[in-house]
Amino acid sequence: MGSMFRSEEVALVQLFLPTAAAYTCVSRLGELGLVEFRDLNASVSAFQRRFVVDVRRCEELEKTFTFLQEEVQRAGLVLPPPEGRLPAPPPRDLLRIQEETERLAQELRDVRGNQQALRVQLHQLQLHAAVLGQGHSPQLAATHTYGASERTPLLQAPGGPHQDLRVNFVAGAVEPHKAPALERLLWRACRGFLIASFRELERPLEHPVTGEPATWMTFLISYWGEQIGQKIRKITDCFHCHIFPFLEQEEARRAALQQQSQELQEVLGETERFLSQVLGRVQQLLPPAQVQVRKMKAVYLALNQCSMSTTHKCLIAETWCAARDLPALQEALRDSSMEEGVSAVAHRIPSRDMPPTLIRTNRFTASFQGIVDAYGVGRYQEVNPAPYTIVTFPFLFAVMFGDVGHGLLMFLFALAMVLAENRPAMKAAQNEIWQTFFGGRYLLLLMGLFSVYTGFIYNECFSRASSIFPSGWSVAAMANQSGWSDAFLAQHTMLTLDPNVTGVFLGPYPFGIDPIWSLAANHLSFLNSFKMKMSVILGVVHMAFGVVLGVFNHMHFGQRHRLLLETLPELTFLLGLFGYLVFLVIYKWLRVSATNAASAPSILIHFINMFLFSHSPTNRPLYPRQEVVQAMLVVLALAMVPVLLLGTPLHLLHRHRRRRRRPTGRKEDKAGLLGLPDASVNCWGSDEEKAGGLEDEQEAEEPTVNVQVESFHRRTQPVHRHCSQETCLSSIPRRSLGPLAVGHRQPLTQFLSL
Repeated sequence: MGSMFRSEEVALVQLFLPTAAAYTCVSRLGELGLVEFRDLNASVSAFQRRFVVDVRRCEELEKTFTFLQEEVQRAGLVLPPPEGRLPAPPPRDLLRIQEETERLAQELRDVRGNQQALRVQLHQLQLHAAVLGQGHSPQLAATHTYGASERTPLLQAPGGPHQDLRVNFVAGAVEPHKAPALERLLWRACRGFLIASFRELERPLEHPVTGEPATWMTFLISYWGEQIGQKIRKITDCFHCHIFPFLEQEEARRAALQQQSQELQEVLGETERFLSQVLGRVQQLLPPAQVQVRKMKAVYLALNQCSMSTTHKCLIAETWCAARDLPALQEALRDSSMEEGVSAVAHRIPSRDMPPTLIRTNRFTASFQGIVDAYGVGRYQEVNPAPYTIVTFPFLFAVMFGDVGHGLLMFLFALAMVLAENRPAMKAAQNEIWQTFFGGRYLLLLMGLFSVYTGFIYNECFSRASSIFPSGWSVAAMANQSGWSDAFLAQHTMLTLDPNVTGVFLGPYPFGIDPIWSLAANHLSFLNSFKMKMSVILGVVHMAFGVVLGVFNHMHFGQRHRLLLETLPELTFLLGLFGYLVFLVIYKWLRVSATNAASAPSILIHFINMFLFSHSPTNRPLYPRQEVVQAMLVVLALAMVPVLLLGTPLHLLHRHRRRRRRPTGRKEDKAGLLGLPDASVNCWGSDEEKAGGLEDEQEAEEPTVNVQVESFHRRTQPVHRHCSQETCLSSIPRRSLGPLAVGHRQPLTQFLSL
């Protein structure tokens, strides 16, 4: 079967990458997406790997990119998508990208800081103007005497003790919730030797940091004496009040504020124009730089998974690659390393590890494959149920959702997404819900189509029945032969149609449920019984189909004992119980007619009595000797339970013990394996690799052979960490490079000369 019905054949490939061309080769492989790297440095800490410094530089750049992106979003701008396919830049370009981004980030920080400071100053001026414009004046403030007694003279006598005192003023603003406490504390601390006026701003001002409207409470305090002034300043500082100078001449106050405001607005306007220019440069630089640095980081992370050769002149990598992509892999390596004068080499090696599952998808099958993978990814080269899910999942959804109107709306919505799928705006949408719908557009399309089909079967359109064909029931025939009079109709609001009366039931409805059932009082009970039995039939068929798919897995992996110990007991248990239930449903549909429907036996009671090994006198059997058949099926199903639980483990244990009792020729076999002059990796056919080397039970059965294979694998590695260069190269058979090295003998010679 093709890759859609079964995962593709995947091979373990060993790559020899010259140090000078390793970055280019890995970058090219990443663009093609042909391989999956294995970590050969699993025991090495992430901070001790070769390219950890480069990875950190990329991570620092990503932090800078995050800051720039937040600044662009803060300004209300949108980053454009990168144009075209951008490959990973050469390592020497990383310094240029880092310098440009750091310069832009520093300019943004400086401009943002200046803009913030100017906005704070402008806010202070606006608040100052609002305080002065609130109507506070010495004359108005003097009217609030706060505790002045009627006996206290309004004017001091000339030449009194306070003749040299001068009235001072403090103007400012405070948050509204702090104003009452501030007023009480000022009065108590100064013992009433002040006059204070508090008023709330009529129009809120924009906060310089958050940008949200904020209300303020303005105040004007008049006092006498330096000590009271110091107390007032300390108290206002504790309440974080904004204090402004208060000039007695109103014209001087307004002129000073107007001049400062104009200057600040001009400087702030220039700052914002320069900020827009910097953000424009960020919009041009950031999208391509993000993609390039992300790819560069991925390349270095892949290089960190490679091991260094003994000569420190090449990197050794192990990758999983689809068997049919091996020629493309070799061609990509040759093109990438051509400039360095030494060609990279790739050859296939045996592996006892389970290869990864590779299933290629397209825009149609991706959503269905995602549903299957959500339940679990299958083993290597197992049968892929996704092609069958294309039909079963939408249909089972439609069994629940069946309605012509609702299904048609879903179908049209999905059809609109399918027709407009190539538009950039559809793909660039950032809404998460929309991305979910757009990714499953073909799934929604089939779900809507199947819902329309099952809606016709249920005869429901927006939960209303429709009469497409004439009904198979005749009310006129029932009225003529039953003698329904006007008095009878007046007394009976519910009428019964008897199908045994001639001419009442004319035949089944051409397609789906007869619309007359929507008028019946037992409409719900009839439909629920119908849908329940239909669901049981579909569920048993679905489960039986899944068990049958397992037969292809057992045949493909050569596990024929599982057919007898697993598949056969599973089918016996499933069909013996629930398959028999389906048989009872269909048998009753075929044998029971309208004439004997009143005395029809109950399937549910029969199924319950089947497990209790009993019978009900009031529930007659469907066929002769039914109790004997049901008892035999239950006993047979129960007998399959120990077979399912213990069959395969006991079989594997028996084979393992039988293997251990046999004499082993480890040394002779080992010498024979290593002595083959033409030992080739290609002699490990797809039989060993199609199931990840060996099966689970074979690993338990043949421990000696496993050791031999591992020893042979270690001895045939092209580069060995514990041997000299001549010994390592001589241990490589000529044909061990496989078909990928055919026709490239000269580059291979140059590489081995390293």
